[in-house]
Amino acid sequence: MLKLRRPVVVRIATISEWPLVLIDLETEEGIVGRSYLEPYVVKSMRYLVPALHDLGTMLKGRRVAPLELFDAARKSLHFVGYEGLSMIAASGLDMAAWDALAKAAQQPLCVLLGGSVGPVRSYNSNGLWLVDPEAAGAEALEIRDEGGFEGIKLRLGRNRLRDDTAALEAIRKAVGDEVHLMADFNQGLNFAEALERCHAIDDFGLAWIEEPILYDNFDGYARLAAELKTPLQIGENFYGPRDLHKALQMRACDLVMPDFMRIGGVTGWLRAAAIAGAAGTPMSTHLYPEVAAHAMRATETAHWLEWQDWADPILQKPFELRNGLLHIPDVPGVGIAWDEDAVAAHQVDL
Repeated sequence: MLKLRRPVVVRIATISEWPLVLIDLETEEGIVGRSYLEPYVVKSMRYLVPALHDLGTMLKGRRVAPLELFDAARKSLHFVGYEGLSMIAASGLDMAAWDALAKAAQQPLCVLLGGSVGPVRSYNSNGLWLVDPEAAGAEALEIRDEGGFEGIKLRLGRNRLRDDTAALEAIRKAVGDEVHLMADFNQGLNFAEALERCHAIDDFGLAWIEEPILYDNFDGYARLAAELKTPLQIGENFYGPRDLHKALQMRACDLVMPDFMRIGGVTGWLRAAAIAGAAGTPMSTHLYPEVAAHAMRATETAHWLEWQDWADPILQKPFELRNGLLHIPDVPGVGIAWDEDAVAAHQVDL
């Protein structure tokens, strides 16, 4: 359990403690594939960790073939559904399996996927929650300068629309016109509010407006996408590639940004990326910047990587960030290893 330097404050929740589930997948050859999960809610770990242990027991002795392991994990959970904790557990296993396979091949994951080692364009999502509008400009400068970013994300959904617009104006004045601004409502609005607020900010020159209404209201998103000039971004709550396909079929968005623990890990991402690529839809990432960087190097319509440093305290060597670019280390696998002392210091009993 980690303390967030800048607590998450959005309309639907406030989060100051960030849960992490660390996964080690050990092979008979002594290779360890690593991944982590960020399930938002602390108590979810009570159910997620046993599910991961069950999957590990079921798959023990099998060859590390991520596509087959992922499908086997999902099928084993068929009767409890493919969404929620079922998909999250299968995704965590999948990311660890891909790390192990790339290590066994002595290749960085992005190379194994057919790409190359290199930088990935990133925006900073590490703050600008629902802060006082008067403080938003100063924090925006901090966020921008943490890594020379050309893009930063802010959150909207304050009680009064004028406070949202005041925060937007303060941030734009502080960082100038050259910085891309992404605005996220975190599903905090009903449809009527979304119509009013999205139209009110439609001329602010935003890179996108993200999740103004509940994530599964594709009909509502289709209506908003048809009315707005600003691109509409959804996808962090897609549970598997079929959700992405459905959203594109319904014209419910202009951009997509799957989350690795919900889309199905690397396997789910690759399948979703093929759909987005065929549609020509720009695809960004949500959380998990390390594995995300590798996946983006093999994604046809790669757009923006969401950078946040919430897992950094337990990593031996976080990825290097320069001039708004996240740099993939030229090492086998994903390139993450645990700082065991830090892990022990932050470990909690379930």
